[in-house]
Amino acid sequence: MDRNTSNTRKGPLGSPYASRGASQGKYMLHPPEGVRDIYGVEYERKLSVEKRLEEVVRRYGYESIQTPTFEFFDVFSKEVGTTPSKELYKFFDKENNTLVLRPDFTPSIARCAAKYDREDSRPIRFTYLGNTFTNTSNLQGKLKEVTQIGAELIGDGCVEADGEMVSLVIEALRSVGLEQFQVSIGHMEYFKGLCEEAGLDEETENRLRDHISGRNFFAAQELLLERNVKEPYLSILLRTADMFGDRNSLEEAEGMVKNPRSLGAIQRLKKLYEVLKLYGVEEYVTFDLAILSKYHYYTGIIFRAYTYGVGDAIVKGGRYDNLLHQFGKDAPAIGFAIVVDDLLEALNRQKVAIEIPVKKSTVYYGSDDFGEKLLEAKDRRMRGEAVELVPLTAKGAE
Repeated sequence: MDRNTSNTRKGPLGSPYASRGASQGKYMLHPPEGVRDIYGVEYERKLSVEKRLEEVVRRYGYESIQTPTFEFFDVFSKEVGTTPSKELYKFFDKENNTLVLRPDFTPSIARCAAKYDREDSRPIRFTYLGNTFTNTSNLQGKLKEVTQIGAELIGDGCVEADGEMVSLVIEALRSVGLEQFQVSIGHMEYFKGLCEEAGLDEETENRLRDHISGRNFFAAQELLLERNVKEPYLSILLRTADMFGDRNSLEEAEGMVKNPRSLGAIQRLKKLYEVLKLYGVEEYVTFDLAILSKYHYYTGIIFRAYTYGVGDAIVKGGRYDNLLHQFGKDAPAIGFAIVVDDLLEALNRQKVAIEIPVKKSTVYYGSDDFGEKLLEAKDRRMRGEAVELVPLTAKGAE
C-alpha cells in the first residue's frame, strides 16, 4: 500500500490531504531531492541563454532533433557503454518492457541516426535541447535532472570534424558572455594504448580509468602495485594522471610511449591543434591526457570545458566512432553536450550580465472601463509588448 495514502482520513473534498497537518502540507510543496522549480527572472535568463546557444549551433548547419524522454533499457545498456544501470531511472510499460528516462542524449541520437538515410554522402548534423535524468545518491551539489543542449556530427571521421566541434563549443560559450574558460582535450587511444602495452586486463583498465580521471594518484598507484605492473609502465601510467598543458606537453607525452595506438593519438591531437589555429580559438585550448570518461563508447578525442565558479565541466564531448554499430550502422561520429544549469551557475558567479526580454507591463481596469482597457492591452500586445490585465481591486495589494 502506498505510504502517502494508507491510514489517512479523507476530508470533505475527498482529498487524502484534507485532514493532514501543516507539516505534511509543507512537505508536499517541495520537489524531490535533486530536482527543483525554476521560474520568474531566473527562468527568463535560462531561456535567453538557451536561445543564444541554439543560434550559434544552427549557424554551423545543425538541424534540430527531438528524441523520446524515455527509451528501451537496451539503448543505455552495458554493451552500449553508457550510464551504469544503477544510475538509471527504470520502470516498466504494460507489456513489461524495461524503460529508462534518458541519462544521456548521445545513444538516443545514435539510435535515431542509424535509421536515417541521406541520398548523398554528406554527414548528418543534429542539435538537441532537453533534460536528462541521473538516479544517483552521490549528488555532491549536482542535480538529478539537468538541461542539456548539444550537437552531434555523424558520418565524418576526419580531424577537421574534431576541430569544428571544439570551435563550436568555444563560440557557443562566448556567445553568452563567458570569456574565462578553458577547453581541455585528451584522447582515449593514448590511455588504451598504454594499458595494452603494459598488458593490463579489461577490469584493471576500467578501474585505473576511474582513478586516473579522478586524479586519484594514490589509488592508481595501489592498483598497479597490486597488479604487479613493472617499470617503466608503472611510472608512465601514473604520469598520465598529471600530464596536461599547452601544445608543448604533447611532445613529452609522445616521447614516453612506443605503441602505435598512443603515438597515433598524439599525432591526431597535433593535427587538431593546427585546425583550431585556423579557427583562431587556440588560446582557449589545453591538452590533458588524463581526461577519460565513464562512458565507454568514446573512441578518440575527448574534451571538457571548465570555468570558474563550477566544480564540474560545463561541457563534455568526444568522438564515438563505434557507437552507431550497436544500432546496426557503421559511421564515425563526434558530439558534445553543454550543461545549461552549470553554465548559468558559472555566469551568475562571474556576474556576467544576461539580457532578458522586456518585462511585462500592467494595465488596470475597473468595472466600468474593462472594454476600453482590453482594447489598449490588445493593441500593445499586437506591437509585441507583454501586457497583463489586472483588476483595480488588486492594485492596492502590490
